[in-house]
Amino acid sequence: MIALTLGAFRYKMVIAVRTDLEMGKGKAAIEVAHAAISALEEARRLHHDWADAWLNEGQPKIAVKVGSDNDLVTLNDEAIHLGLPTALVRDKGLTQVPPDTVTCLGIGPAPAEIIDKMTGHLKLL
Repeated sequence: MIALTLGAFRYKMVIAVRTDLEMGKGKAAIEVAHAAISALEEARRLHHDWADAWLNEGQPKIAVKVGSDNDLVTLNDEAIHLGLPTALVRDKGLTQVPPDTVTCLGIGPAPAEIIDKMTGHLKLL
């Protein structure tokens, strides 16, 4: 099997994580998992072919940093405007953050070139 570079994938998922919340590593990992699963479910509903292609390509995911709730909402609005599947994660507030805190955003799976145009400027987590 030949390893592919990320640039070779046609579909990807990006998960934007709020760094201003200073969540622990484990908490952030769980929130990212919530975003990934929820975004995939939304992709299956909106663009079943994108979801299938992404699953078959190896499910490439990129985690990026954002600085605030407002940053996530802005990204979410832009992604929806572009017709991309999204999933905003709101925490129940049982551990490290207050109830109903938006912690991260899953975008995709979708064509990589579309996602890159809106998230390519964000720094990796």
